[in-house]
Amino acid sequence: MSDVLELAAVSVVRGSKTLLNKVDWQVKEGERWVILGPNGAGKTTLLQIAAARLHPTSGMAGILEEILGSVDVFELRPRIGLSSAALANQIPEDETVLNVVVTAAYGVTGRWREGYERADERRAFRLLNDWGMGPLLNRKFASLSEGERKRAQIARALMTDPELLLLDEPGAGLDLGGREELVHRLSELARDESAPAIVLVTHHLEEVPPGFTHAMLLRDANVVASGPITEVLTAENLSQTFGLELDVNASAGRYTAAARR
Repeated sequence: MSDVLELAAVSVVRGSKTLLNKVDWQVKEGERWVILGPNGAGKTTLLQIAAARLHPTSGMAGILEEILGSVDVFELRPRIGLSSAALANQIPEDETVLNVVVTAAYGVTGRWREGYERADERRAFRLLNDWGMGPLLNRKFASLSEGERKRAQIARALMTDPELLLLDEPGAGLDLGGREELVHRLSELARDESAPAIVLVTHHLEEVPPGFTHAMLLRDANVVASGPITEVLTAENLSQTFGLELDVNASAGRYTAAARR
């Protein structure tokens, strides 16, 4: 398997603050990664580098066999599917759900005068159906529930048939039902052999879908642990990551944690 991502000693520094500190990381084809850590740990910064939307201050970042700094990122980005709150905020509130997805074909977040092939619209419709959003394709994005918005964003991220799928806290703001629906659908995606390599960022252990293969834990811009998920998501590693003594339980591929009493 070839490397989808290869980071070597990657650091990001802004003024006197280090957002990432000498991170080494390899993601191969077919792997499904979850990145966990407290707020401010560096998770979103790491995902921005993986999305070719941020260059490291130092170190080497290889994405889909291209090196950041020596590649046209506007040619690289269509090969990467991204779902994030920042991207969702760029979607016009009166955009229809179908247009939210189909506009990814041009890498824009608002449909204007550009033309789309019928094949693009058929693919967008198929993805919306896959994510339970087919009946809502003509609804306005602003009228959707938070869970519906998240599923529309993931369908959009898959529109260009990416080689790498990046999901930045897709469970944020969801109630219990919405979270469990999302976890179920992400678990199905993880088990799909035709799906791209996936990187999911969260700070909730309960949001890790069954079928994910690897994990990375971040704290204060540093990697605490990284590797196969069963070796990384241990009580010792998670306690160190969150600065709290935790008991961790795993059942049927789902994880939970509680403070040790």
